Amino acid sequence: MEDAYPHPLVIIKAGDTFDELRNERGDFEHWIASGLGDTRLPVVVLDPRRGDKLPTPAQLSAVVLTGSHSMVSHREDWSEATAAWLAHVVHQGKPVLGICYGHQLLAHSLGGEADDHPGGLEIGTVTVALTDASADDTLFRDMPRDFPANVVHRQSALRLPPGAVRLAGNAFEPHQAFRIGERAWGVQFHPEFDAAAMQAYIDALADDLRAEGADPDALRRNVKATPAAARLLERFAQLAEAHDAASPSLR
Repeated sequence: MEDAYPHPLVIIKAGDTFDELRNERGDFEHWIASGLGDTRLPVVVLDPRRGDKLPTPAQLSAVVLTGSHSMVSHREDWSEATAAWLAHVVHQGKPVLGICYGHQLLAHSLGGEADDHPGGLEIGTVTVALTDASADDTLFRDMPRDFPANVVHRQSALRLPPGAVRLAGNAFEPHQAFRIGERAWGVQFHPEFDAAAMQAYIDALADDLRAEGADPDALRRNVKATPAAARLLERFAQLAEAHDAASPSLR
C-alpha cells in the first residue's frame, strides 16, 4: 500500500456472511463501509485470509476488523498473524474498532482470552448497558445508557487484556464493549447489522437454535431497529478523521 494522505481507513475482512445474504445485500465490509458514512478518508478492504499484505501503521488512519464465522480460539495462521499486526497498530496509537470476531481478536492480541462462551449462542436483538467508565470515553460517551444491539456469537472475550476498560455488557455477555489504550475499541455486538441482517441470521441458524432449545420465532419477533448501535460506526469514522488530521508527522 502506498503512503498517501489522507491515510486510508482499512477494513480487515476476517470472514464472509452466508452466501444467500451476501448475494442479496453484500457482505460485512459493505455494511461497515456504509455505516461509516460520508467520510473523507479513503476506505480500503484487505483480506488476510487470501494473503493480502497488511500496511504499516504509518500508512493508515484507522482499522475496522469485521466479524467472521471462524473462531479466534482455533488460532489459524492468518488470524494469529493479523493479531500480531493488530497489537502493533494499537501500540502505535491508531484508532481501531473490532467487531465480534474482531473484538475477540483484539482482546487476544493484547493478552486477553477469547474462547467459547459458557452459555453458548447469543443471538438476536439484546439490550446493552453502558458502564460508568463510558461517560469519559470518546466513542461511547454520547450513547444512551441502555440501547438495543444485534448479536450473534458463540465465542467471547472471556478475559479482557491487562489495562482494558470495560464499557458495556449485559446479563449474558459482560464484555459487550471495551477500550484498550486511548483509541482501540472492541464491540461484541454488530453495529453494522440492520434488522434484515439479524432476521437472516436467525433464519439461517433456526435448526441449530431449535436443537439448543431456543425459539427462532420468538427471536424474530424481538428483532428491532438499533440506531444507537449503528451510529458508533459513523462516530468512529469521525474520530479517525480527526486523529489522522492531527498527525502531520506521519504525512
